[in-house]
Amino acid sequence: MPRVKTFNEKEVLSKAMNLFWKQGYAATSVQDLVNHLGINRASLYDTFGDKEQLFRKSFELYRKTNIEGLRQFLGNHDNIIDGFTKLFNNAIEEALADKDRKGCFVVNTTTELVPNDKNIIQILERNKQDFETIFYEYLKKGKEDGQLKTTQNLKSVASLFYTLYNGIRVVSKVSTDKKKLIDSVHVVLSLLY
Repeated sequence: MPRVKTFNEKEVLSKAMNLFWKQGYAATSVQDLVNHLGINRASLYDTFGDKEQLFRKSFELYRKTNIEGLRQFLGNHDNIIDGFTKLFNNAIEEALADKDRKGCFVVNTTTELVPNDKNIIQILERNKQDFETIFYEYLKKGKEDGQLKTTQNLKSVASLFYTLYNGIRVVSKVSTDKKKLIDSVHVVLSLLY
């Protein structure tokens, strides 16, 4: 008689994502995963494959969740400057509220696995392109609506905003000076006026 899974795959994948995000790929052992996920090794391997496959699935869940969340967030803000201000301020609030100081899973993965993992580089580049495209389309909408007076190249601004968004997650791991982070956001957003 075949075994019946007694766990929710999505919940387990989410737990794995959070463990990899907190500890990193190399520092997370299969035993750590078994203990944290509450499933046995056989179930882990049968359902998700090896540690690397589970990591990639976890990372893709994080990416997909963030991209969908970003689209929805910006889509709910018709005022472009207000939308970006709230986005960056939320990133600051979330980063400073994180007791584990995990930062960003994408940034953590970049610093841990690049340049040695060629496959992850492709995924990270796609992530960067996805974010920059969303930022660019939002900026373009603002320019077309007459909300933005900037003469800056919008693709370059989108790239800068991606850098700032990730930079907030990195800097907040070390410095918890909220005012400095907010001031930096205001300086960058001044490019839109």
